[in-house]
Amino acid sequence: MKLRNTLKNIQFEKIRLSLNSKFTVQTLINVLTIIVGSFLFSIGVNSFMIAGNLGEGGFIGISIILYYAFGLPTALTNLIMNFVILIVGFKFLGKRAMYYTIFTIPMTSLALWITETWQIQTDEILINTVFGGLFIGTGIGLIIRVGSTTAGTTILAKMANKFLDVNVSYALLFFDLIVITIGLTVMSIEQVLLTVIALYVATKVMDFIIEGMNPKKAVTIISQKPDAVANLINTKINRGVTILDGRGYYSKEDKDILFVVINKSQLNRLKRLIKANDDQAFVVVHDVNSVLGNYLI
Repeated sequence: MKLRNTLKNIQFEKIRLSLNSKFTVQTLINVLTIIVGSFLFSIGVNSFMIAGNLGEGGFIGISIILYYAFGLPTALTNLIMNFVILIVGFKFLGKRAMYYTIFTIPMTSLALWITETWQIQTDEILINTVFGGLFIGTGIGLIIRVGSTTAGTTILAKMANKFLDVNVSYALLFFDLIVITIGLTVMSIEQVLLTVIALYVATKVMDFIIEGMNPKKAVTIISQKPDAVANLINTKINRGVTILDGRGYYSKEDKDILFVVINKSQLNRLKRLIKANDDQAFVVVHDVNSVLGNYLI
C-alpha cells in the first residue's frame, strides 16, 4: 500500500530524460504500453480470431477479409489502410494523439507480422471467440488509455461526428457492422455471429481497461445536515468533500451542496451513512469516465 501511494505521488510527466528535454518518464511508459498493447492485440487477431476462421471489426476486420479472400498478409494491409486514413483525417486527432498514433500503426503491423504463425488450434470455437475478444480488448484498451488510437474507424467515426453530427460510439458500431456484414462473403453466418460475440467481449474488456480496475462514482448530496454528512465522509470513508453554494428555486433558501468522488465499492456504504443521518437527503450518483491524478497510466 505504501509503495502504491508513493508511485501515485510521483509526477512521471515532469521527470525529464537526459536524451531529450521533452521526453519524460511518462512518455517512455506510454510508449512501452503501446508496444505491449500492440502485441496483445496481434495475439488476439492471429492466435485466436484467424486461427478460428473468425473476423473482426474496423480496418483489421477488412484486413482479415482480404487475408481469407486473397491471402494478403494482415500486417501489410493493416499498415497501408491505417496510414492512408491517417493522412486523410489527421486533423481530427489532437497533436499528442497523432504522434502516438503514428507510432502505434507500424508497431501494430510489426506485431501482426511477428505473431503471424502463432495460431492456437482448438476443438472448441468459443475458446477462440472469448480469448480473441479478451486479448484484442486488452490491447486496444491499453493503447487508448495512454492517449493513442489505432486510426482506422476511429478517425472515420470522428469525421462522421463532425460532418454528420453522429455520436462517435454509434459511428464506430455502424462501421464495425458494415465490416462484419462484408465478412459474410468469406465467412459463414455462424462465424459472423461468433465474431459479434468476440466484439462484445472486446468492447467490455476495453472499457474495463480504459476506466480502470476500480471505477469511480461522483456523488452530489443535498442535505439538511451537510456538516455532519461531510464529516462522516471524511472520517468513515476517508474522502475529501467539496462544498458548493446552492439555492433552491422554489424555497429561495441557500443550501450547501456536497460533492465527492469515491470508488464504486464505497458507494453502498456512503448511501447507508447518508440515510442513517439524514433520510431526507437528496442524492445523485454520476458515472465518472475519467479522473485525473498521479497514476502510472
